Amino acid sequence: MPIHPQIAEILSHIPPADGSRPDPAAMRAADQQRVTPMEDRLPLASVEDTTARAATGDVPIRIYTPVEADSYGVIIYFHGGAFFSGNLDTHDGVARALAKETGYRVVSVDYRRAPEAAYPAGLQDCYGVVRWVAENGESLNWDGTNLAIAGDSSGANFVAAVAAMAHDDGFDRITHQVLFYPSVDLDFDLERYESLRENARGYGLETIGLKPWNSFYIDGGADPADPLVSPVKRSDLTGLPPALILTAEFDPLRDEGELYGQRLRDAGVDATVSRYAGANHGFVQNFSWIPEYFRAFAETAEFLNQLPPEERS
Repeated sequence: MPIHPQIAEILSHIPPADGSRPDPAAMRAADQQRVTPMEDRLPLASVEDTTARAATGDVPIRIYTPVEADSYGVIIYFHGGAFFSGNLDTHDGVARALAKETGYRVVSVDYRRAPEAAYPAGLQDCYGVVRWVAENGESLNWDGTNLAIAGDSSGANFVAAVAAMAHDDGFDRITHQVLFYPSVDLDFDLERYESLRENARGYGLETIGLKPWNSFYIDGGADPADPLVSPVKRSDLTGLPPALILTAEFDPLRDEGELYGQRLRDAGVDATVSRYAGANHGFVQNFSWIPEYFRAFAETAEFLNQLPPEERS
């Protein structure tokens, strides 16, 4: 199907990428101007800004509580933004919708960003918050069972990397990983994926912009050949948590996300890949007001709340 008409209308007003390197301060300021006013945000039982005391130091977090309850599953959310942009506010709507639809308490992580913080600072912050949540579950009313990590785009890169780090450390508390249109291969060779050519121009995120937008992360020491930077390159994916991967039809990153899902399945991991027709990169954050794309949150809820494979009839 073609790009969704409501998305197409908005894209028609966005100039094409020219391959130049973005200005982080300008991009962050522009992102902030698009933040939804507080009075228009989805109401929840509570939303609290606090800090997690991780191994890397204090990390700002925002905790979203959907309803008052005795205990909750927990989702730890890593926002996208090409490793240099995005924050708790830009992805506040995503976190609220996840909490509302899943019934989980959501912990959104304000990790350190490039270029001010070199690799692996942001990744370590994300992993540190996961460990902090598991160690402080009583104060969060965590049910002790369901602990998911989720993220979009570069945040989904952190999801895959954190899942691998936890596995290698013998930390087995992560029960699910949710990746929205993940950036899991920072080698942007056009020969690697058909979607880099098919969706190169005209759909918001453009192939010509991938290298300059990710340059701050790579220039800060993130080697695209390292599986913690490009998780699809990890040789052994066995033992990782069950995964839900949502991709977009008109996304240059579509094929790498779907390959990652296939490689997880080949390694015996319970992995679901769901391609959203007519969607582009960023649709969960930018276009969830379109009913067929808000479905991403319901699909996530179904994934998180289903019985594990061994208990399904």
